[in-house]
Formats: sequence, structure tokens, C-alpha cells
Amino acid sequence: MELNQEERLDLNSSERLKNEKIKFIRYPGGKQRILKYILPYLPFPEMIERYFVEPFVGGGAVFFALNPKQALLNDINKELIDLYYSIYKYPIKVWNIFKNFPSTKEAYYQIRGVKVSEKDLAFRGARMLYLNRTCFKGMWRHNTSGEFNVGYGGQDRRWVISKESLLEVFSRLKHASLKCADFEVVIDSCFKGDFIFVDPPYRPNEREIFNAHYLYNKFGFDDYQRLALSLKKASNRGVKWALTISSHPDILDLFLGNQIVYLIKGTGKRPGVMTNNSGEVLVRNYKEVYQ
Repeated sequence: MELNQEERLDLNSSERLKNEKIKFIRYPGGKQRILKYILPYLPFPEMIERYFVEPFVGGGAVFFALNPKQALLNDINKELIDLYYSIYKYPIKVWNIFKNFPSTKEAYYQIRGVKVSEKDLAFRGARMLYLNRTCFKGMWRHNTSGEFNVGYGGQDRRWVISKESLLEVFSRLKHASLKCADFEVVIDSCFKGDFIFVDPPYRPNEREIFNAHYLYNKFGFDDYQRLALSLKKASNRGVKWALTISSHPDILDLFLGNQIVYLIKGTGKRPGVMTNNSGEVLVRNYKEVYQ
């Protein structure tokens, strides 16, 4: 019996996903739910000679699934990088603070309103983990003052996080360097032997993002142009990369000459809702097949 594309992907990525799914944070546009459609097109960790690099790490689903020997994880969202760094430095302290936060709606808003500039790294990380796991639909939104302002969502998803899962995050972060910078700075620092996985903010089938409701920041067409140019320069230096992005024609035109794979499933225009033919693609500057 001949297998269809989805069945082949399930079969070919099953071993790569085995024991690799890490329960950590919820993040807009995260790739946790579509890993099996992405991993077959990425190299195995042992094939990466230098660093696995994520300029937009977000929830880190691909990093945690690949578990590379050495990594550079970056994001422009400082609160997010503080969260990663707090677990990298103080996993047990973060866990103890996180588990002792109260489980009420009133407590959520009190903790959300804490002035983080007055708190240490472990508290900041635990607070952000708590807000992420208990806010509405895992959104990551800020007001004009730069303060996290997502409403309360409940406690149902909070205890997906355990001491053991947090220690597993810690063990994988031991192989990573963390950075908070513009994506171009990170991509321009890469050389032959590095592999870059790029997952910028985007809406499937859309040309630009102007609504920051589900995202940390806006990402316009000029940012995509800047990203395309940076990746082109990286290709010229011998760097291999893969990119998940909207399939809007103006976006795809920026990456002509590279291999384009249409993802058969994704989140579509409604965040968190899986759909067929979502309007997302994976673009890569190499043709090796790891299936």
C-alpha cells in the first residue's frame, strides 16, 4: 500500500521526535505542533559542524527537538531571553518560586503588575513562566510602556510544567549560548559549518504583520527584505539555513533560487488552530534529504 505525504512524514520523523518533545512555554507561532512536518527537512544534529543557530528562538521547539551539540539562541524579546537565562543559571530556584505562586485570578494580576526591575533574575524568570502558562492562550503582548498585558486564562496549563521538565530544559540549555539582539546581527555572525533555523514573526498567506496582538513586535515587509538579504549573504559564506515563512507571493519572491516546501499542515490564520494547506512554507538553501 502506498503511503501519502503525511503518512510518510509521520513515519520518517517518528524516531527523531521520540523522547524529544519538551513541555516548556507557549509562544505565538511556535512550531511544537508541526515538528513532524519540519524535522524531515532539517539536518541531524551530528551533521552540524559548528553551531545550530536560532535568530528568533521563541518557544524553542526545534532547538529542543534537535538537541544539538552547540547552539546560539537569540530573540529580541528580553523577557523571553531572561526566562531562558534564569533556567540556565538557577533552575531549582526558578521552579521553587514558580510552584509557590498562588493559583487565583487576583494573584495573576498582582504578579503581572510586579515591577520586575526591582527583582532578581530567578524571580523574573519564574514570573514570566507563570504568566506564560496561565495567561490567555499563551499570548505575548505588551502595552505602549513595554509591560506584559495579556489577560488571565486559567490554571489548566500551568502544571504541564514539572520540576523534571524544567530540569530537562536546563540540561539542553547547557549546550547553548543566549543572546538578545536584532536577527541580522546574529545571522551576520554565522560562518560555514553553522546551521541556521529561522522562524520570524509571520501570518500565513499574509505579506506583513501590523497587528501585535499575538506577537512581541510588528514585522513589516522591509524586515522580510532585510532578512532575505542577510540570509543571501550567509549563503555566500557557505552557511546552510532553513526558514519557515508565509507563502505570500511577495515573500516567496525574496527567496527565489532556494528550495520551497509547502507545509501540508500548520496553524493557518487562526492562532492555535491546525489546518490543512495553511499557507506556510519551509524555504531552505540546500537540497539534502534527511527523510
